Amino acid sequence: MYSMYIRLVQVVGAALALQAAAAAAQPSTAARPDPAQIVAELKASFKEKGIAKLDRIDQTEMQRACSRAAADGTPLPGEVAARISQESLASVKRPADGVYLGDWKAGEKVAQNGRGLQFSDTAKTVNGGNCYACHQMTKAEISFGNIGPSLYQYGKLRGASKEMVEYTWNKIYNSHAYMPCSNMPRFGAAGILTEQQLKDVMALLLDPASPVNDDNAPR
Repeated sequence: MYSMYIRLVQVVGAALALQAAAAAAQPSTAARPDPAQIVAELKASFKEKGIAKLDRIDQTEMQRACSRAAADGTPLPGEVAARISQESLASVKRPADGVYLGDWKAGEKVAQNGRGLQFSDTAKTVNGGNCYACHQMTKAEISFGNIGPSLYQYGKLRGASKEMVEYTWNKIYNSHAYMPCSNMPRFGAAGILTEQQLKDVMALLLDPASPVNDDNAPR
């Protein structure tokens, strides 16, 4: 779901990277741009509209660390990456009833739905995952992005062991648990999808009867 929420975070990171590159090209005596000033200027260029508020531009500590690494063109320091992963994994909440898989048909609807968190939505709008914007998932769907890896036959190739089920849940809930600075939305940690929606997407990925794993599954 690359809604305004995610695009603004990317805008901040891109702006910081451009400012850092410009500063690097200047003599060493030149003053480096102030990140706080950059954010202030960005906020001044946007206006709140509907449910889209300016606090979406504010970065978390994790996002600031990732932006700094991108601006410097250097890998995230190992200790910082480890801390982000640890904190992200600690943020994951398991299903209250211990059941990880829901209805794959409902999960397909979540994957196809790109609405939610945009200025044209309301607080009552049901958020979608818009999974096809970044991943191939089924053979029938020919319109998909490639920012993320193909998830076609995800469960068929990986199985549904306890470890794989927990890994998949953690990844969807907070992708930074395994890949600091990941572009994947933190669907659970950021409150984008409900617990039931997460379960349904899990079923889409892991249920042998879903179109992700069975080409003959009904759509």
